[in-house]
Amino acid sequence: MQIDSDLLDFAIKNKVQEPILRFYGWSPACVSLGRNQSDDFLDLEFLKAKNIDVVRRLTGGRALLHDKELTYSYVCSVSSLKNGESVVKSYKEISQFLIDGFERLGIKLEFSANKKLHTKFDYCMSISTGADLCFEGKKFIGSAQFRKEGYILQHGSILIDYNKDLIERLFGENVDESTLTCLKRINRELGFNSLYFFTPQIYLPDGTV
Repeated sequence: MQIDSDLLDFAIKNKVQEPILRFYGWSPACVSLGRNQSDDFLDLEFLKAKNIDVVRRLTGGRALLHDKELTYSYVCSVSSLKNGESVVKSYKEISQFLIDGFERLGIKLEFSANKKLHTKFDYCMSISTGADLCFEGKKFIGSAQFRKEGYILQHGSILIDYNKDLIERLFGENVDESTLTCLKRINRELGFNSLYFFTPQIYLPDGTV
């Protein structure tokens, strides 16, 4: 998360016009809290016993367990996007490389039709907004944005797999598996290594590769 923040500051300082795209995993597992989210639901002793870190990210939204996932981050200037001034439209513009990439695996993603902004849930993947990508109506990739001095940081969680029992223990809420999915459930033959298709070709918002 600190590297994401540093990349954003680097782009601002150097007036970088090319997008910066990064992928990373987590070791050990980590709970990230939204920028303004309360941490009063966390059981710190349980987290310590399970060797799970905690970090507060720049972006808003609800908490995530970063464990069996691939995280992406995308930094760009507002002016480099066709719809950079619009938060909703810029989400969709940036996320197009994810839609195109997964289509190469035969996985058709679409944006969520839901916009549930006021809920009691602390776990981010329990709710869907217009910025999230879904497979057959189930949330698969959750994303969030932060804006600073004419630049955008958008990062998100691509679920490879998840531990339902651990998530329910961490966040104190039931995981509704009818609204959530992961790569292993979409196609059991696919895993973390399947996502290296992102490396050789990077899809930019203007459609170039």
